[in-house]
Amino acid sequence: MVIGLKTATLYNATAIGLSEVPLLDSFEFRHEVAAQIQQGGRLSALFVMPQGLDHARMFAVIGNPQQSALTVCSTMVGSRYESLTTSVPQAHWFEREIAEQWGIVPEGHPWLKPIRFHASYHPGQDAWQRDSGAEILPGVAPYFRVAGEECHEVAVGPVHAGVIEPGHFRFQCHGEIVLNLEIELGYQHRGIERALIGGPNKRTLHYMETLAGDTTIGHATAYCEALESLAGTSVPMRAQAIRGIALELERLACHTGDLGALADDVGYLPTANYCGRLRGDFLNSTASLCGNRFGRSLVRPGGVGFDLDQARIEQMSDKLAKALTDVDGAVRLLWNSPSVQSRFEDCGTLSLELSRQLGLVGPAARACGDEVDVRHDFPSGIYRYHQVAVSTVGAGDVFARAFVRWLEIQRSVAFIQQQLDFLKKLKTTTLLAPVGKMRGDSLIVSLVEGWRGEICHVGITNSAGQFAHYKVCDPSFHNWSGLAMALRNQQISDFPLNNKSFNLSYCGHDL
Repeated sequence: MVIGLKTATLYNATAIGLSEVPLLDSFEFRHEVAAQIQQGGRLSALFVMPQGLDHARMFAVIGNPQQSALTVCSTMVGSRYESLTTSVPQAHWFEREIAEQWGIVPEGHPWLKPIRFHASYHPGQDAWQRDSGAEILPGVAPYFRVAGEECHEVAVGPVHAGVIEPGHFRFQCHGEIVLNLEIELGYQHRGIERALIGGPNKRTLHYMETLAGDTTIGHATAYCEALESLAGTSVPMRAQAIRGIALELERLACHTGDLGALADDVGYLPTANYCGRLRGDFLNSTASLCGNRFGRSLVRPGGVGFDLDQARIEQMSDKLAKALTDVDGAVRLLWNSPSVQSRFEDCGTLSLELSRQLGLVGPAARACGDEVDVRHDFPSGIYRYHQVAVSTVGAGDVFARAFVRWLEIQRSVAFIQQQLDFLKKLKTTTLLAPVGKMRGDSLIVSLVEGWRGEICHVGITNSAGQFAHYKVCDPSFHNWSGLAMALRNQQISDFPLNNKSFNLSYCGHDL
């Protein structure tokens, strides 16, 4: 950890004292954040911690993959501040969130409106009512509109056909071509971040495991690594390996399911049917590890709650090898079908430049050729010892987002097999290390590469070693704007295919 005049530099899952985070004036803060982003950094988190009713301390967490390090800086803001979005587009969604939560207005923000439509956490400090005099609610908010001959508007949701989460999509079209897509979320808002303050307690880990149900292992791991760093706990190597296995099984299940769903969206049933079953095989492997298909009760502060004995190691290894063979057969049908490729290629294309401007993460970014992967850039846990190669394509379209998943499936299976062999040779049987009291007045940043991309947890403790503030950034928070941009100049009939190629979480965004 290095403390500079303008930033504190630290490593993933390494706590520092809160007093060590530089407090800059607003001009220095904007300049420092913009400079680091221009030099290849990524804005992992931007949030405020209230300091009474009239002021708040704003924190920026920036990932610098070239140095495998994170930088943190802060500034004090009042009821208004100069928006960062005009110079750092990655900040646009964060600033809308800050305005909604705390009534702090980023002056100059190009499209300031709520992202979850909940009441301000500061009563009487509603940014929208104060500036416009009108209450802004879902469905009656100001929307971007296009006027002209043959221009029309299509509103979809929040209730959708099928058993999926609620979200509202509003298309501005010229004929069949989408000029603009506006995404309105917030229907799954549960107030999880607020519920974490004062913890950890018995409910905290449950909140993490259910924050985004299909990313149970990812969020539970990010939280536990944060807690362990604050408590100075060293996790046993056996537990780290099992966590890595579970995280990759989660990736395998979701990527396989996504490839099947993409096949289904273009009416290609052989792959759709096979991948639906094979997703279940990977989920069942997680269930054989801990008794739950989504991995609940597995990751625990200090390690894991379940072990793999020699018989189950051999059984899991055999099942994985067979499942990969089956997935290979099902997925290669996609690449060898001209009708499928004609739908996938050149559909919903994003450039590498736009991906970086928006701060996309995970397969969506890697499909644009951006080599961003927490496992490689900011390794923690077992990934400090055994790495996974970064999978990129570069075309930026639906095909690229599908093919990146296929590459990652192969590498995740190879990684799990490596860890299973490692467990066979590992003599230690310790699964849990004691977790003591967390250090007070500290800040911790914990990053994990979930199957959708970078998961970021930032915890700030008070003098008693309890959470005074907790910020969660699910990868979907970064990527919803990418879906909106991918739809521009596309036929509206291609929306389901593009939507599935991102497959973003509503509840992970809404918290």
